[in-house]
Amino acid sequence: MNNATTDSPLEIENLRAEIERHNELYYQKAEPEISDFEFDRLLERLKELEAEHPELITPDSPTQRVGGKADSIKPFTHTVPLMSLDNSYDLGELKAFTERCERLAEGRKLEYVAELKIDGLSVALHYGDGILRTAATRGDGQTGDEVTQNAKTIRSVPLRLRKDQPANAEVRGEVFLSRTQFARINAELEMQGEKTFANPRNCASGTLRMLDSTVVASRRLDMFPYDVLRGNQKMFATHWENFEWLEENGFNVNPHRRLCATFEGIAEFITEMEPLRDSLDYDIDGVVVKVNSTALQEEFGATTKAPRWAIAYKYPARQTTTKLLSISVQVGRTGALTPVANLEPVLLAGTTVARASLHNEDEIKRLGIKIGDTVSIEKSGEIIPQVLGVVESKRDGSETEFEFPTVCPVCDFPAVRPEGEAVRRCINPDCPAKIKARIGYYASRKAMDIEGLGEVLINTLVDNGTVRDVADLYQLTVDQIASLERMAEKSGTNLIEQIEASKTRGLQRLLYGIDIRHVGERYAKILAKNFRSIDRLAEATVEELVAIHEIGGAVAESVYQWMRDEKNIGLVDRLKAAGVVTEMDESSTAALDERFVGKTFVLTGKLEQFTRDEAAKLIEDRGGRTSSSVSKKTDYVIAGTDAGSKLTKAETLGITVLSEADFKELL
Repeated sequence: MNNATTDSPLEIENLRAEIERHNELYYQKAEPEISDFEFDRLLERLKELEAEHPELITPDSPTQRVGGKADSIKPFTHTVPLMSLDNSYDLGELKAFTERCERLAEGRKLEYVAELKIDGLSVALHYGDGILRTAATRGDGQTGDEVTQNAKTIRSVPLRLRKDQPANAEVRGEVFLSRTQFARINAELEMQGEKTFANPRNCASGTLRMLDSTVVASRRLDMFPYDVLRGNQKMFATHWENFEWLEENGFNVNPHRRLCATFEGIAEFITEMEPLRDSLDYDIDGVVVKVNSTALQEEFGATTKAPRWAIAYKYPARQTTTKLLSISVQVGRTGALTPVANLEPVLLAGTTVARASLHNEDEIKRLGIKIGDTVSIEKSGEIIPQVLGVVESKRDGSETEFEFPTVCPVCDFPAVRPEGEAVRRCINPDCPAKIKARIGYYASRKAMDIEGLGEVLINTLVDNGTVRDVADLYQLTVDQIASLERMAEKSGTNLIEQIEASKTRGLQRLLYGIDIRHVGERYAKILAKNFRSIDRLAEATVEELVAIHEIGGAVAESVYQWMRDEKNIGLVDRLKAAGVVTEMDESSTAALDERFVGKTFVLTGKLEQFTRDEAAKLIEDRGGRTSSSVSKKTDYVIAGTDAGSKLTKAETLGITVLSEADFKELL
């Protein structure tokens, strides 16, 4: 054995330590000692050595940050919900929040932590015995996307914790893209003739869900952490202690934060931070304020949507003026005609804006807008800014009136506006714009989740007559896709595999995807559980539909009419013939139980025979709902061991409390 081979383990160990040291210098201290090129050379040398000695590769090696391509993005259920925050838009609302917290504290000392609100997307990193095992996006707070391999590409995310390594630790934070990297990515996309991103947040969100982690790594996402859980509990007695632990374990913690004892202290921090919005290399849209004591956080609890112990103060919306060049009218899947202002490009809140929403024809009349006007626009978190009004003093007489179309701009069929409605709709059921939008809706994540079937490809397939409705998707072949511009056999194969996989998404998602008016996610779930198959739903009368808890007259009538339309009947028959699953899997889902239907359950404490997720699924499968907080609307509280303030509140309100044994008996 030669010396090089003998020394390889030591060189590997030294290289790993050196790479992590440079990561710390770059992300935590902002004091890089070497260039990106030199850093990449170190990483390449480590890869060479590990290729020679695969037995020495460890899960926390820097080389494990980039994997291959994933087949799909899988859902991930959060044990502790990743809730969004309530917003406040002026200091008066913020003061009301602190006064409410003081009332809830009942004389106990209160402290608050103020930190920047990063304009990114929330993620949860799960560490097992100190090693990063899983990462997931927030999603709807209950269920997100599992993005472990992509999160590993973020160099400011440690693959191994340095100290205090509990069996299960969860670090929550905000993934974002710096303005510098955003400008680089868009410049590269523009050179390649590809569509650019509207803003850094959109780019970060799309990047984190990509299937190819090598592309994710090239985009250089970053993350600021803000919370730590040990198991399902907060790790420290105060929120402020999180930051010290995070820094000690190699995380890139945002330096702009402050411990405040009073509302005045919070207001001072907010005022100081606002001028930084343009100088920072990342986007912020406000300040997050949290009660510092984690015991009080638990006691204050949460509403169904947000914690009562935290709030986001949003900075005032950004406004500017620009010229209105024209107005386009878009047609959605319901046939709704929506006007969009095409603007002279202008920089607003860190992004170049060329379009803004005008909502409907009444809004155009209300604003008195003419083509050629100088208009004021506002952006306050929306992807598309809003037109606020006209700067009439800048009119020179060259402006022209805009006539809202009474025919569809896509198919020339009449566009009708029913009495009492603000929206004008195309009445042509075969309008190409409506067909395209319906197919996009069917392929969306909440429906049949067909990865790779994007807007450009849908437009091409409809325009060339290959696809006329969603059932036609199941007749597509690899050769048909591969023959299209910018497509190839590999992309064709991937898309056909995704379309094939969509056949087994289930009845609930199918009912959502076929776009029955008024039937969103919640109603699709209720209908699927009650009727178990699309055939049985098709036979239901309006009276049978209305008899179901939560199904009202408008929904019932809409479902009844949709299921009796000859075209829709044909569509369902073709979907069934293609092999799309149109029935519930009876083996995996419990029957609805009247003792659960419409009832709200709250789980608290530790259950011995169920996880929280398992218990929640058992409740929801039987028609019940779960909530994270106790209120007068709660029907049952299921209390395990070490149940805390939720149990106390339930007893105070006289709500029925079930032990785990009681719950099993109820099941």
